[in-house]
Amino acid sequence: KTAFQLNAERSLNDMFVQTYGMLYMQNSEVFQDLFIELKRYYTGGNVNLEEMLNDFWARLLERMFQLINPHYHFSEDYLECVSKYTDQLKPFGDVPRKLKVQVTRAFIAARTFVQGLTVGREVANRVSKVSPTPGCIRALMKMLYCPYCRGLPTVKPCNNYCLNVMKGCLANQADLDTEWNLFIDAMLLVADRLEGPFNIESVMDPIDVKISEAIMNMQENSVHVTTKVFQGCGQPKPAPGLRSSRSIPDNFNTRFRPYHPEERPTTAAGTSLDRLRTIWRTMQHAVIDIKEKLKLSKKFWSSLPYTICKEERVTAGLSMEEDCWNGHTKAKYLPEIMNDGLTNQINNPEVDVDITRPDTYIRQQIMALRVMTNKLKNAYNGNDVNFQDTSEESSGSGSGSGCTDDICPTEFEFITTEAPLFDSDRREVFASASYPSHSGFTWLIVCLVLLLQRQCR
Repeated sequence: KTAFQLNAERSLNDMFVQTYGMLYMQNSEVFQDLFIELKRYYTGGNVNLEEMLNDFWARLLERMFQLINPHYHFSEDYLECVSKYTDQLKPFGDVPRKLKVQVTRAFIAARTFVQGLTVGREVANRVSKVSPTPGCIRALMKMLYCPYCRGLPTVKPCNNYCLNVMKGCLANQADLDTEWNLFIDAMLLVADRLEGPFNIESVMDPIDVKISEAIMNMQENSVHVTTKVFQGCGQPKPAPGLRSSRSIPDNFNTRFRPYHPEERPTTAAGTSLDRLRTIWRTMQHAVIDIKEKLKLSKKFWSSLPYTICKEERVTAGLSMEEDCWNGHTKAKYLPEIMNDGLTNQINNPEVDVDITRPDTYIRQQIMALRVMTNKLKNAYNGNDVNFQDTSEESSGSGSGSGCTDDICPTEFEFITTEAPLFDSDRREVFASASYPSHSGFTWLIVCLVLLLQRQCR
């Protein structure tokens, strides 16, 4: 299990054992199932958060109703009738509604954010493996090899000459830029939510107290709830061997008592809560760090040619524009620099680019970013999102009602891997889903350039 859920579950278990004793221990699977389902949702499972939480409160009502009416026998059909009164009678007060809003928003934002990290990483990895076109290879060979043919082995290519070559070679990649920037903006918005109102720590830290408050509301409303249920579902049969029937046992109030935040136990439960706070403080620092990296990665694809051509091992530099290889001789490079993107390469003087044939693989990555951006926008608004995961190692897909056909396209099947689990070391987990740095992709191109130089020599 993830560390934060494990600690929150342990805290709830410790506190409830101390507060409610055997009454809790005999019904603990209801609470354990809650954490299991939350974990399954977060890791990409096919879980509808709203339905899952409604089911939890319905099951808790059934168990509580039996506890406050021990002198009656309730069949499965009768208990199913009882659960239908959850929304009508509000036996737990306003706690279920508030908790549902907080849990769904926080978990949707967290899962979508981690999925976004995975998508960004995978798009960058896939695009970095796209092979250069024959026209690009010829242009690179001319830029790097011809100086040796002309007896100018120490003369490096002009900076602007390099830019036109790289803009031609990376024309399809530059077309990622618009959708990539929108994707980064959406990631930053969700990160802001995780730091603020959708912070999971603020939901999971006091979840034991909130559920305990709901149980006490049920106790206070027990007579009213019992009366209404008996009226709606019928008078149940007395339990075998009992002559009298009372709604609430004499020892109920002594076994179930209110639990206030200031009474948090200082033993195992208190320790686990402290660990939980430490984990989420670390997570908050990780989110802040990632936000800075996200900001730096904007315009990543359109700036690649400039980053590559700034490398001293590739070009002569801007200060040597009169003393560099311009593709023909040692002199200034005169042609204008092309704009970014495929359509702008129609008149590229250095690279033969067919602008009528966009790279299909890169177009798929543009669509992947577009789909992920729409999911992030939904998560920002607190709406559930649908991850359709068909990879073999994945655990499934999440479902919800937050997407409409015009917001979350259904014609595109996005393939991704399971969301990374939140571990105790938040920095390590987030580092595994980091974004492309200029250095990583730049050195891929630089290595290609240097390899061609060695072959030319």
